[in-house]
Amino acid sequence: MADHLKTFFDARLVERLAASLHAAAPSFPRAAFVREAAKGLEGHELMDRARHIAGALHRALPGDYPEAVEVLLRSLGPRAEVTEGGAMASFFYLPHTMYVAEHGLEHFEPSMRAQHALTQRFTAEFSIRPYLERHTARTLARLREWTEDPSEHVRRLVSEGTRTRLPWASRLREFQKDPTPVLALLERLKDDPALYVRRSVANNLNDIGKDHPALLVQVATRWMKGATPEREWLVRHALRSAIKRGEPAALAVVGARGRWRGCVSGRRTRASMCGGWGRRGRARACRGPRGCASSRRTPRRCSRCWSG
Repeated sequence: MADHLKTFFDARLVERLAASLHAAAPSFPRAAFVREAAKGLEGHELMDRARHIAGALHRALPGDYPEAVEVLLRSLGPRAEVTEGGAMASFFYLPHTMYVAEHGLEHFEPSMRAQHALTQRFTAEFSIRPYLERHTARTLARLREWTEDPSEHVRRLVSEGTRTRLPWASRLREFQKDPTPVLALLERLKDDPALYVRRSVANNLNDIGKDHPALLVQVATRWMKGATPEREWLVRHALRSAIKRGEPAALAVVGARGRWRGCVSGRRTRASMCGGWGRRGRARACRGPRGCASSRRTPRRCSRCWSG
């Protein structure tokens, strides 16, 4: 992991965190927290630094969890404006989410309030996962409500937090076995007005397809019926891994017919991969070096032509 990402959690950040908490609760033991949280940071990588700070945070906050959450909430800065691309500054709240994930499982409502607020400043996609495992029905019900939340950050959490193969996170094994509850949430988000949310839906569906390729094709086929251009893009993006694996059923969803034609780079590849299908095909021609990787009939990179 890049050094600049790791060293984001340094003594200066600990001072800033202590200042925000002390402003929210004057009784917060600022000096003691700084001493403990800053000690030994240099020996850790990014996630371990955040866990180290979260541990010090736990010992400095009130022992009563609901009271501690109120302090955290009062200490938060303004909601994030950036969506796609993100900003390193938002990692400031990673220890907050770790604290909620580890210490809030017996306090469902305060923890949901905290995650609703934190995901609008950073992301709660990691901290929501223990709740999906411990309080499955209640958490799914809350996420269903959040599919209609005014904040696109909250709506994205519904999809990103339920990804079975979320990077940097442990897998949601029960949903890997049966993704039906996740699909019910994605169904409510597939036409979300925010690309930020729709991209997450596509990534979630792509994850599901790695364990259930036939189910992915079934959902993709249904979603393509009467689809808007925005939903078409979502479906193509969700199918990208299956397309790269050359799965015939996935190719058929985007209009593959098994025909071969020369792409504009002069190499041979499937017509379906270098344009010529559907309403958007002609705008997706392969562009040489970024397209077909070889003369073999196994297009490696042409999927980028249609996945955007």
